[in-house]
Amino acid sequence: MDTTAPRPDLEEEDGAVRHSVLEDVLGIVTGTFTVSLGLFLLKTSGAVTGGTAGLALLLSYVGGLPFGVLFFAVNVPFFALAVWKKGWDFTLRTMTAVALVSGLSALHPVALGNLTVDPVYAALGGNLLAGVGLLILFRHKASLGGFNILALILQERLNWRAGYVQMVLDTAVVLAAFTVVAPGSVLLSAVGAVLLNLVLALNHRPGRYLGT
Repeated sequence: MDTTAPRPDLEEEDGAVRHSVLEDVLGIVTGTFTVSLGLFLLKTSGAVTGGTAGLALLLSYVGGLPFGVLFFAVNVPFFALAVWKKGWDFTLRTMTAVALVSGLSALHPVALGNLTVDPVYAALGGNLLAGVGLLILFRHKASLGGFNILALILQERLNWRAGYVQMVLDTAVVLAAFTVVAPGSVLLSAVGAVLLNLVLALNHRPGRYLGT
């Protein structure tokens, strides 16, 4: 008996196979954990990244408020856009993912303590982890709000690659870091942000992945 055969009730008309509820739950948990760990590495070295996560990091450096609180607050306006363009299912998944990243961001410092991480490793490794985590979330019909929502909408409506769209938007956030972070850290952050978005651009293409 072939236990790997797809379940008929999970197949769509176009031949794609739906993720089960358990697969979606595990995917979203895995994606948010991976992203939050990457952001923890960035924060330990004072680096930044793009998107609302990068904006929240910048605000945390300036105001001293916890990253998790700022990350959720910055994303609130984008939830309305998600409901309008992507529907409630995507929006609720995204709100869950944002809440999980906000919560997990407080867990890593407690579990790992104060780490001294090489800045190059933190910038590249942190952004790589964040990119892989975002890719997992995208494939389970979720995102981390903010620019992710806009990039996905433009990919679906205009066939623009989500990774390239987000790369342009992230550049603005990284450039804004020059007012807060040392120039060397900003340059490393820029390279890391490009790496993050290349992960998305090369792996998240329309028609390449059939799971839904």
